Amino acid sequence: MGLRRMVYLMIKEISPSADEVIIVTSSLMKDMNSKIDMYRANAIRVLCRITDGTLLSQIERYLKQAIVDKNPVVASAALVSGIHLLQTNPEIVKRWSNEVQEAVQSRAALVQFHALALLHQIRQNDRLAVSKLVTSLTRGTVRSPLAQCLLIRYTSQVIRESGNNTQSGDRPFYDYLESCLRHKSEMVIFEAARAITELNGVTSRELTPAITVLQLFLSSSKPVLRFAAVRTLNKVAMTHPMMNFLSNILREEGGFDYKKAIVDSIVILIRDIPDAKEAGLLHLCEFIEDCEFTVHLENATVRASAVSTLAKFGAAVDALKPRIFVLIRRCLFDSDDEVRDRATFYLNTLGGDGSVVDTDIDVKDFLFGPFDIPLVNLETSLKNYEPSKEAFDIYSVPKEVKSQPLAEKKAPGKKATGLGAPPSGPPSTADAYERMFLAIPEFANFGKLFKSSAPVELTEAETEYAVNVVKHIFDRHVVFQYNCTNTIPEQLLEDVIVIVDASEADEFSEVFSKPLRSLPYDSPGPTFVTFEKPEGVPTLGKFSNILKFIVKEVDPGTGEVEDDGVEDEYQLEDLEVVSADYVLKVGVSNFRNAWESMGPDCERVDEYGLGPRESLAEAVNTVINLLGLQPCEGTEVVPPNSRSHTCLLSGVFIGNVKVLVRLSFGLDGPKDVAMKLAVRSEDETVSDAIHEIVASG
Repeated sequence: MGLRRMVYLMIKEISPSADEVIIVTSSLMKDMNSKIDMYRANAIRVLCRITDGTLLSQIERYLKQAIVDKNPVVASAALVSGIHLLQTNPEIVKRWSNEVQEAVQSRAALVQFHALALLHQIRQNDRLAVSKLVTSLTRGTVRSPLAQCLLIRYTSQVIRESGNNTQSGDRPFYDYLESCLRHKSEMVIFEAARAITELNGVTSRELTPAITVLQLFLSSSKPVLRFAAVRTLNKVAMTHPMMNFLSNILREEGGFDYKKAIVDSIVILIRDIPDAKEAGLLHLCEFIEDCEFTVHLENATVRASAVSTLAKFGAAVDALKPRIFVLIRRCLFDSDDEVRDRATFYLNTLGGDGSVVDTDIDVKDFLFGPFDIPLVNLETSLKNYEPSKEAFDIYSVPKEVKSQPLAEKKAPGKKATGLGAPPSGPPSTADAYERMFLAIPEFANFGKLFKSSAPVELTEAETEYAVNVVKHIFDRHVVFQYNCTNTIPEQLLEDVIVIVDASEADEFSEVFSKPLRSLPYDSPGPTFVTFEKPEGVPTLGKFSNILKFIVKEVDPGTGEVEDDGVEDEYQLEDLEVVSADYVLKVGVSNFRNAWESMGPDCERVDEYGLGPRESLAEAVNTVINLLGLQPCEGTEVVPPNSRSHTCLLSGVFIGNVKVLVRLSFGLDGPKDVAMKLAVRSEDETVSDAIHEIVASG
């Protein structure tokens, strides 16, 4: 038996040529008439795999007999073969309709399943025939659970194609789907419930029995049923929010995380489905009335949150403003500092005496718009603010995400050096660079510093001189700050300067350079080279660099420096100004709200092929680094084994233009990555510029 089955498999894989197939066919024909049913079934499968239209006509009589054979293995083999042959010889298979119709009435579950699948494929191009088939079978002649699932799918297809009855408004075959919810097989029950939830224009009355069944599946001991129920209920909730269900479980016992997840779900439904807003707010209000903080609100944190929420209601609904002002004024006498401060703040922000007046548009933007200033930067600026006649200006707070301290170069056996840091200031903060430029007269009229890059190393480790560069971007200028360190104790460097060749940066013109007068051992210092560029334009270029200086010998014992020195130079690595240098990493607290508030007026969408990549994560990181934007909501992390991923980015383009980017990645083949790039900004030229960065990168 085992050897014969192996021969069958070999014949199917080898697929003999036309000259040889007649010999194989003769052998298989003998097996088709064998007394052993397994030989007959396997022979039918192999024959139908290797035969052509001519030979198929010769064995058609045997196949039709096999379809109605008493042995279910033989009948199923013939039916499955018919499903495959229908793709290559449809005219012959369609002549088997009577035999297949008879097989549909079989008591064998597998035969009935295969027969129904083949019969539907034979009639699938005839809508009337399919409708008659469904009508006849929904009267209870199908016993196989697998066939029943197929019939439910065919019934759903007929319902979609026929639509509602225009006279009575009843949906055809809905009663059949509803009756399947009481079937003894769980797979049939789930298939029927899913079919009902996917009906076009399904009403709440029609959904109720299906939802009840799916909720029961949530407590099933079988993981696959729980998973299927959750996935289906999730799809239903996107169009028919189950507020009553969420409201009921919100009142059940559970911890903070559990309750927070439920409340967040209700809020999402309110936000995304306009029809759910009234019901969702009603349930949340009822829960607030029932919770422990009712009436007296004895918890200060809850009171402070309530003040903020009331203020937002007052800003959004002008008619409620008088009553809301009364409530907020009472909070001015609260025992908690936070509550009093918030009450004072919102009363002054909303302005007026609480009468019914329109709220200023700037106030609404402040209360409801995204807060794009990093809290760490705001805290630092407030600490550094010195009270004076001028009020604190929130727009002076740097929006760039605070970077790490600049890289430090270590020579063997030497202590670490703070490269690139202004000698008297803390390393690598936007405020420190701003103060540094204000203190240098040559840079005083350059305007506000837009961005300072992370340091770029221009020398290898363990060399005589360590140099890195920080690119400072202004509206019309780019300043290269070369941070130099002398690692040789016996030398003093003087008149240190970097000679920059901008032959590959046509749109840049050198304005001036500021040399470093003295560079002792292990005492880092900066030298500057300044270029002018077109105003507000992300100009790109490549620069060659040579470090020039005068070397003077130093006596290691006495520390005395010789009077005479020797001119020398040291070749540095090339430096590039790239598109990412013109983008600030500025995050948003709620990307969806920021995206919708930006609007589609300046949106640009296109698709790109990124070619073969090691992984989807590598492609995502490459594009993030290319654009220089801030990943939002943790979307820079790609789950393992994912074949698709969405990454959200935000930032500010030069000229203080806000930019939001939605990247959709997908694997196109084994390793090829395709990407859809959607950009929204406040200026369409900026949206185009982001696409140009990707297209040229």
